[in-house]
Amino acid sequence: MYELFKKEYTDMAGLEYAAKYKTLIYLTQPGYARGLRDGFPKIVSNEGYAGLFRGLVPLWGRQIPYTMMKFATYENIVEMAYKHVIPAPKEQCSEALQLGVSFGSGYIAGIFCAAVSHPPYNLVSFLNNAKGATAGDAVKILGLWGLFTRGLPLRILMIGTLSGTQWVIYDSFKVMVGLPTTGGAAAPVAVPIGELEEPKASV
Repeated sequence: MYELFKKEYTDMAGLEYAAKYKTLIYLTQPGYARGLRDGFPKIVSNEGYAGLFRGLVPLWGRQIPYTMMKFATYENIVEMAYKHVIPAPKEQCSEALQLGVSFGSGYIAGIFCAAVSHPPYNLVSFLNNAKGATAGDAVKILGLWGLFTRGLPLRILMIGTLSGTQWVIYDSFKVMVGLPTTGGAAAPVAVPIGELEEPKASV
């Protein structure tokens, strides 16, 4: 799990970003420090206290839209899959098929995640490679089309696979503990107010 999360967060940060702003993953680097006690002073000595938060705003610019899109799209895509793609009700589907829906829906959600977070990803990569450059310089050199599309197919492949796998793990755990997989529940039926009975007072 250690190596899995190490790679995941490095991929999220991007290779250039992770190479320059190593603060958040310093303690995962073999030989850098034995723990927080000796790692924290090294970070402060090298970059100052501000180094602990260096690059945080650009990271938010990428991760906040990414995370919002992931949760905004996944369950809706699952619902649409059971409504329009899967021929049988969810309750009649095997666990393997349900987990397949989880992966496929997670992959599609990952496509949306990659698309919405890709411009800031390219922007941060450009700023890290071009010393002293500004966001305006990035737009002039890469163009708006380049910010949105440069490297996007590969990132879709990576984020789609990562997102699909995460949701499969999530739903597999739910199955293990006896909970249903995501989606497929019938919507509650609305009852007109006039049909609601007033509670009778006890005598």
